[in-house]
Amino acid sequence: MKTRTERKPAAAVALAVVAFLWIMHTLTKNFVSDPEFVKLIAARDAFAADPSVWLFMLRAHILLAVVSLVTGPIGAMRRFRRKSIAWHRWNGRVYVVSVALNFIPGLYVAWFAPGAPTIAGFLVLNVLWLATTGLGYVYIRRGDIAKHSQWITRSFFLTYANLTIHVLLPIGQHAAGLPYATSYAIAVWGSMVFNLALAEVALRKKWLT
Repeated sequence: MKTRTERKPAAAVALAVVAFLWIMHTLTKNFVSDPEFVKLIAARDAFAADPSVWLFMLRAHILLAVVSLVTGPIGAMRRFRRKSIAWHRWNGRVYVVSVALNFIPGLYVAWFAPGAPTIAGFLVLNVLWLATTGLGYVYIRRGDIAKHSQWITRSFFLTYANLTIHVLLPIGQHAAGLPYATSYAIAVWGSMVFNLALAEVALRKKWLT
C-alpha cells in the first residue's frame, strides 16, 4: 500500500495529465473543429451579443484559462517548488495574472449565458476564482505559506470548473432529459460545489503539500 507521501506527487501529476488532456480537447474543439462556435450558438434559443465582440472575449477567456491550466498544475507540484523557488514564484505570477486578466472576459461571456440562473452562477464562479486567487497572492506576500497554500489550492481547483461543467451538462441534458438552460445552470452551480469540496478534501488529505 502506498504511503501518503508517495501519493502526493501522484495527485499533482494526475491533475496535470487531466489539465493537459482538457487543454488539447478545448483547443481542438474551439479553434480547429468549430472556430466560429456555431454549435454553441445553435444550442441556445436566443443570442443577443455582438458576434465579433463575443467571439473575441470568448477566445480571450479560453486562452487565458489555458494559461491557468498550464501554470496551475506546475505550481502544485512539490518537486518544482523545491527545485527552484524562483521558478515557482514566476510561474505563480503568471497564474495570478492569467486569472486576473480573465475576469473581464469571463464576466462578459457570462452575461450572455443561457438563462438568469446560469448567468448568476458564472458571475459567482468568476468572483470566487478571482477572490481565492487574490487571497492566495496576498497571503504569500505576507509570508503566510499555510494560508497561501489553502487559498491557492481552492483557486487551483476552481480552474477545473469548466471541465466539470462539461461533464455535468450532458448528464443533465441527455441522461436526465432536462432543457439545455436548466442543465447548464445545474452544471455551473454544481461545478463550484464539487470543485470546492474536492479542494477541501485535497487540503485535509494534504494531496498537494
